[in-house]
Amino acid sequence: MPAAGENLRINSARLWDSLMQMARVGPGIAGGNNRQTLTDADAEGRALFQRWCEEAGMTMGVDTMGNMFATRAGTDPDALPVYMGSHLDTQPTGGKYDGVLGVLGALEVVRTMNDLGLRTRHPIVVTNWTNEEGTRFAPAMLASGVFAGMHGQDWAYDRVDAEGKRFGDELARIGWVGDEPVGARKMHAMFELHIEQGPILEAEGRDIGVVTHGQGLWWLEVTLTGKDAHTGSTPMNMRVNAGLGMARIIELVHRIAMDNQPGAVGAVGQANVYPNSRNVIPGKAVFTVDFRSPDQAKLDGMRARLEAEAPAIAAELGLGIAIAPVGHFDPVTFDPGLVQVVRGAAERLGYSHMDIISGAGHDACWINRVAPTVMVMCPCVDGLSHNEAEEISPEWAAAGTDVLLHAVLDVAQVVA
Repeated sequence: MPAAGENLRINSARLWDSLMQMARVGPGIAGGNNRQTLTDADAEGRALFQRWCEEAGMTMGVDTMGNMFATRAGTDPDALPVYMGSHLDTQPTGGKYDGVLGVLGALEVVRTMNDLGLRTRHPIVVTNWTNEEGTRFAPAMLASGVFAGMHGQDWAYDRVDAEGKRFGDELARIGWVGDEPVGARKMHAMFELHIEQGPILEAEGRDIGVVTHGQGLWWLEVTLTGKDAHTGSTPMNMRVNAGLGMARIIELVHRIAMDNQPGAVGAVGQANVYPNSRNVIPGKAVFTVDFRSPDQAKLDGMRARLEAEAPAIAAELGLGIAIAPVGHFDPVTFDPGLVQVVRGAAERLGYSHMDIISGAGHDACWINRVAPTVMVMCPCVDGLSHNEAEEISPEWAAAGTDVLLHAVLDVAQVVA
């Protein structure tokens, strides 16, 4: 079947209205959202999404991790479904579009297909993955990770939040434990539309990012042990200052990332000193190093260099040190055939585009391990995300969803 005609477009106003309606669920304090996973707000957002899907003629399935799958039937009962989606959960001070655009953009694709009377050989499934953010229950992309076999379900159920509440208990509390075995579904392909969460597309003046790779990641938790002491009465040459050691290792992290340019980043984003008192030299520091690269050798090399050089810094200051990996995934290469489908859709529609590497982790990164997968990105203002001031334009949202529509129709095979 030839590709869908370039005149086919989604209903931009309806998509934007849906985004704004969902943004009213779990509002933040500064214009964004606080719809953390497995909260009452999450349950409310899920119910709204389910109602919209059913109104669009889809049937909803839910697995034992709470992943939601809304299915539009295809004409061939034996054809594997084409999936598209992202997540509805947010950061505590999150924006209105991170993840949500991918879910509601996918819903808009189905609504547009209904408007136009289009049928496909392959069924189409719109997905909301549980706990992508990982802000309440670590790690991020938890449920898609279980789906892809990267985590065990029992282990996932035992994750606890800051108040000691278990993931499994909270999933049951909000009423979203499904009856499908997680990971049992098979996919013909998976598409994820997402805002870039970075500044490249806007800076380059491009409408669409064709995502070819996802960065791999190492999170390394460093614990430095020194001696608590009075800041005023302890001589400088007699201090065992864990805070000073942390500062020097943070500088080392920056040097390591800079020495691996291009295509590598590193920083410390979470740091705590103890006892965290104004007049006490820190006797302990705990902080997490975040290294990322799409190049496996660079990624592993950065970890190895930190583990080799940080102990020397600690020894020079008389500090004890422990380094433990607390998060990891390898770099991702998205399906080359699907990448070309996305690129071709953008070209047919006349949208400016460029290849891009995803700097953040996404559910598609795990699903790529069990099915052909690709991502489509649209710009966001100043690259700002995980912030209530996160913003995109209706035109950017429409462009990304138009490309999603055409790519999905190509792969799902429109029938006469």
